Amino acid sequence: MKKLILLLTIVVLFACKEEQKQAEPEAKQEDTFKPITDADIESGVIYEANIRQYSPEGTFNAFTKDIPVLKDLGVKVIWVMPINPISEVKRKATDGQFTSDIEDEKERAKYLGSYYSVSDYKAINPEFGNLEDFKNLVDTAHDNGIYVIVDWVPNHTGWDHPWITAHPDWYTQNEKGEIIDPINPDTGESWGWTDVADLNYDNMEMRKAMIYDLKYWLTEANIDGYRMDVAHKVPQDFFEEVTKELKQIKPVFMLAEAEQPALLEKAFDMQYAWEGHHLLNELAKGEKNADDFQAYIKKQDTVLQDDDINMNFVTNHDENSWAGTLKERMPDNKELFTALTYTMPGMPLVYSGQEYDLDHRLLFFEKDSIPKTKGDYFTLLQRLGELKNTNSALNGGKDAATYNAIDAGSNVIAFSRTKGDDEVIFIANISDESIKTNVPQKGSYLDYIANQPTELKGDAIELAPNAYKIYVKQ
Repeated sequence: MKKLILLLTIVVLFACKEEQKQAEPEAKQEDTFKPITDADIESGVIYEANIRQYSPEGTFNAFTKDIPVLKDLGVKVIWVMPINPISEVKRKATDGQFTSDIEDEKERAKYLGSYYSVSDYKAINPEFGNLEDFKNLVDTAHDNGIYVIVDWVPNHTGWDHPWITAHPDWYTQNEKGEIIDPINPDTGESWGWTDVADLNYDNMEMRKAMIYDLKYWLTEANIDGYRMDVAHKVPQDFFEEVTKELKQIKPVFMLAEAEQPALLEKAFDMQYAWEGHHLLNELAKGEKNADDFQAYIKKQDTVLQDDDINMNFVTNHDENSWAGTLKERMPDNKELFTALTYTMPGMPLVYSGQEYDLDHRLLFFEKDSIPKTKGDYFTLLQRLGELKNTNSALNGGKDAATYNAIDAGSNVIAFSRTKGDDEVIFIANISDESIKTNVPQKGSYLDYIANQPTELKGDAIELAPNAYKIYVKQ
């Protein structure tokens, strides 16, 4: 009997130990990819990923396969447009009407709605795949030395977000107590974003819930930061609190869809260079000149701190779909102004399809596609990305290179950038006539685009209409 009791005791103890062992959570495999640092963004190119339109499949997995291609373009940061489910209530069609007003079921089904009408901050849009697919995207990017930031919509939600019914006080309401869409403060009228409901930042509980959801993607998917949609419409102090909270988890990279230098003080690392973008469009059309460009650069020195970064771009999802393609806006000189975004102070942006010389406006509310044929423009982005990655004279951020304007007349944009022994010279004829202009530098340089050694003698060079040169000191 004693032996039986002893045997039963041993069995029970063993079982308890096994149960305890099974209850213990498995240790997470340590992420070997280092958190983002100031040095990493000095030489960065950022890529905006439009998952829906990037491939015929429109999935995370289809995009993930091409991440090595992005590495070849010098990309250091991938910005993924919103990954969350899209509201079905008040979902918009291409012509602006709600899909609920479309009687034909087949016609109604083709409208997928706006990325920026989020129905659940902590869920994945099934159109793109599942959570594991997204985690694989992030892991693959990390394996290729690329950081991933997610597009977040803090200003509003879709109309079927759970907060609408559970917490109506978390939203802006009219005199009748009705939740409203965002209002233009200058006119008092709706912006026209009728497919979304405006959030009330006077409500502290809503703020807490938002921060909780933001933390989720850092811990669950190991992302590296956020691009904040319409950041200029959300209180600055909220973003300062967000960044402080997120940095307790890991270092993050924060991009503001805004051009408000105050946001860069404590909340964001980089802002949209909207003024610069509009200037590039005006230069391309001959409405502004080189003097205007140099004045803009000088202005940035006065409004930005040393560690502030402008995101320079010739296109993005808004510009492509609504303002026009590069072919429409810069038919004769897109290469020139693309090269300028890489060489001027700041970080250049590449939008999905831009690398393949996208020549049509991508539909915003329904499935569309980008080309996948590599041509001369792809090669140009490769070369520019390599130069941005490897030459410290193009560094930005806390240890930025020096910008030196070169006076070459109102029809020539010219400057040099220097850091240590590195020097890059950019010179471009923005007129429709051939021009001779002086380059003051002397010495051995590489004509980078032509890939030809060149001896600069401090005298004049000739530039064809809309032609440019990038000289790299040897």
